[in-house]
Amino acid sequence: MGALSRRQFLGLSALASGALALGQWPLGRFVTTSGFATAAEAPKGDPIKIGIIDPLSSPYKTSSVHDVHGATVAMDLFNKRGGVLGRPVTLLEADDASNPQTGVKAATKLIKDDHVDFLMGTFNGEVALAVSELARQENKLLMVTGAHVPELSGARCNSHTFVFMPNARMLSRTVAPHLVKAYGTKVFMITADTMDGRSAKQAMTEALSAHSAEVIGETVTPFGATDFSAALSEAKAAKPTLLVLNLYGWDLVNALKAYTKLELAKEKIGVGGMIGGEQIGRPLGYANNAGIWGLIWDPKINTESSRRFIQGVIDKYNHTPTSRCYLGYAALTQILEAVRRAGTTDTGAVVKALEGHEFDGLKEGRSFFRSWDHQHVQDVLVGQAYGKELGLGHYQILATVAGDAVAGERHQTACVL
Repeated sequence: MGALSRRQFLGLSALASGALALGQWPLGRFVTTSGFATAAEAPKGDPIKIGIIDPLSSPYKTSSVHDVHGATVAMDLFNKRGGVLGRPVTLLEADDASNPQTGVKAATKLIKDDHVDFLMGTFNGEVALAVSELARQENKLLMVTGAHVPELSGARCNSHTFVFMPNARMLSRTVAPHLVKAYGTKVFMITADTMDGRSAKQAMTEALSAHSAEVIGETVTPFGATDFSAALSEAKAAKPTLLVLNLYGWDLVNALKAYTKLELAKEKIGVGGMIGGEQIGRPLGYANNAGIWGLIWDPKINTESSRRFIQGVIDKYNHTPTSRCYLGYAALTQILEAVRRAGTTDTGAVVKALEGHEFDGLKEGRSFFRSWDHQHVQDVLVGQAYGKELGLGHYQILATVAGDAVAGERHQTACVL
């Protein structure tokens, strides 16, 4: 799987795309709780409504669209198999524009006017925390797919929110030793002036310090910045061995463009950070080597469920899925499977069905929701980014770290549900 190019993969998988996209059971059939396949009736009755909230008009918009893509593939899969509890599933999109007030307004409309059963999505930490509190007040489950701030499953956790995304501490603890080994211990940071940037800075500082690295300088840039020449010049003057970018979305792409233009690699200044992904790797065709990054998921993960997901996205959208596609697909799948287990869309029953549940997270290791903080514990990957595809995807996978090794212990969190 990992050695196949995207074109080869598409050609081989076309022979069985229908069966693969829908799992081992042919269209029109599904698996009952007893394990037997039965003919699926067409979904009927009132739909199960899922409101998905993402920053569709912000510097994170490309990643957000992929979140919706993944969720849509999961929705289609369930509907083709007869829906959930015999009811069709409907996905309603809303734009939070990376703004907490806009996010709360969008979530309120989904709840009050559209009468959604569940909420999912969010990307920026401030938005996720604001929508999380609203969900608690309105007795709606929220599955956070994109935000990584530890507060969501820490000091500001609540009974109605589950966090599918690995948090900043998990990602930083995974990638830090690889950054230090590859590039050394003198670190300069460029940090976005957002809650997400500050969260990444704190987590990366702690994780790098544990491996004897020292932050010798930092500069802060505005969210949505396009010109990083001054920030990179400041970094170059500090003479670090490693540049850590606490950025994401187009901020990160633009910073990497400046890194390449200023030829910092020739100055023996390595680059990397807490999180990258296919949506970051794809624009980097101008650079042969674009650093070492923490990864949520990668299309070279060679499991049956991961291959099935990949083919579903290719069939519908004609592109290799990104980690954000993964998050949307896998998170919605777990909401709907919890509804199926609970036998109802009642919020309390679905929360109980998710707590402590172990499931196929489309990765090699265990995936489960901790009952005491609702954090999804899962494999976290480390990848070295390249401008061109390496088989499927733009990263050479350096390591896969089990979630248990980096998620922390109960006594280390401030969460009280």
